Amino acid sequence: MRESLTAKKRRAGRVLQRLMDMYPDAHCALEHRSAYELLISTILSAQCTDERVNKVTPALFQRYPDAGAMAEADQDELIGYIRSTGFFNNKSKNIIACCRQIVEKHGGEVPADQEALTALPGVGRKTANVVLGEIHHIPGVVVDTHVGRLSRHLGFTRESDPVKVEFELMKILPQEYWTLSNHLMIDHGRAVCKARKPACGSCGLRDLCPGPV
Repeated sequence: MRESLTAKKRRAGRVLQRLMDMYPDAHCALEHRSAYELLISTILSAQCTDERVNKVTPALFQRYPDAGAMAEADQDELIGYIRSTGFFNNKSKNIIACCRQIVEKHGGEVPADQEALTALPGVGRKTANVVLGEIHHIPGVVVDTHVGRLSRHLGFTRESDPVKVEFELMKILPQEYWTLSNHLMIDHGRAVCKARKPACGSCGLRDLCPGPV
């Protein structure tokens, strides 16, 4: 029997409460001190672990402390700082172009709305929602590999496209918990609901989860 939207919302609320009990310290794992640092860190985190990004960024931000400095960066030199995050050619190109636009169009300050953010090179809805949620406290659903996988396992969506998953989650998750839900699902994906071998038998959500799809 197909689950109604009302029933799915009710179950999603129970899932969130359970996750909040399981991960009371859930928070953004990317270390940052400003919107600029979080933006660059999030771009670097594509196809890379947050742990690896956090190892790279202290030296990176000492060398390029703001968008103005990064806009003037030499690409080869920048690659030397970010090589270990992978896909360094595209990332370095996008980061420099992104910061140039921030300087030219936004006075050197990272914009605070989604349309302006997603107009920047290398910035999609996921990255924009990270910055808006963490820096400006504007709720947004961030769909990374963990959130997408858990959403399908939990029967919240059958979609694989991150943007489609985002919009489906927006329908069933309470808006005030959108940002927190990202961290909760990421923590659970890392600890229990792993991609290669989910620990369903010991999962605290097993009675609320229909299982992988």
